[in-house]
Amino acid sequence: MHIQPREQCVEITGETEAADQAEAVLAHLLTGIERGQAPTLEEVHLALRQARDANLPTAEETEAPEGPLIVTHRGRQVRAKTRGQVEYARAVRTHDMVFCAGPAGTGKTYLAMAMAAAALRQGETSRVILTRPIVEAGEELGFLPGDIMEKVDPYLRPLHDALHDVMGADQFQRYLARGTIEVVPLAYMRGRTLNDAFIVLDEAQNTTPGQMKMALTRMGFGSKMIVTGDTTQTDLPPAIKSGLVHAIEVLSGLPGLAVVRLGREDIVRHDLVQRIVQAYDNAERAVREADPLQE
Repeated sequence: MHIQPREQCVEITGETEAADQAEAVLAHLLTGIERGQAPTLEEVHLALRQARDANLPTAEETEAPEGPLIVTHRGRQVRAKTRGQVEYARAVRTHDMVFCAGPAGTGKTYLAMAMAAAALRQGETSRVILTRPIVEAGEELGFLPGDIMEKVDPYLRPLHDALHDVMGADQFQRYLARGTIEVVPLAYMRGRTLNDAFIVLDEAQNTTPGQMKMALTRMGFGSKMIVTGDTTQTDLPPAIKSGLVHAIEVLSGLPGLAVVRLGREDIVRHDLVQRIVQAYDNAERAVREADPLQE
């Protein structure tokens, strides 16, 4: 295939299928430019992969009437990039509680942070509560230096990093100091009622059913909650069922609650991540087929 600029247009020659894919990618990238955001190298690679897999979303599918989810402190627009991410963002806008399950690299946590920061910036909520279960809650934490918050900080660091990227480190630290943003271990949520808050429970696959029930029932009036996790990467002991899996089974279909499932096609990291997830899926499927009792 050959691509050649011709004054005000681009000429694409080659096999029909490849030329059609190239045309779709260029049109997709041009739409982003018309929205005021030049595509990054990562976005170009993502568009090429989506076109190859016949999964390139249309402009209408990715454009929300409200515009981007948020504009970061660096001026970068954060938008849903795949069909699954679009469904995720729309579910958060229209439901009080959203479960988002999917493999690594699908943007579950980052988009949740972006939507929480946007709600705070737009005055839709008065505070943001970010929490994760700390699986290594016993002896291993005891060998780390510092008080309890310093011990659990490495486990909560991904939440810090995502908000740093969206709102900037200085503003994030100011919100932390005021208590407008809290980043806390899930165990610290017991006994609280969270009114007028945007709550994000991350890595929820590592909750037990009891912990999940406790977390969900913290939600108060005027609040919104996002629960994210990867049901294929549970760190719980084999005999304990994941609270995320259990909650989706029990709560699906409740009014006001949405369940969004992202897949390999929604991975927006390096192409190798998608291939790694596919390889693990294939290996696990082979084990189940060889031994049906593994189900």
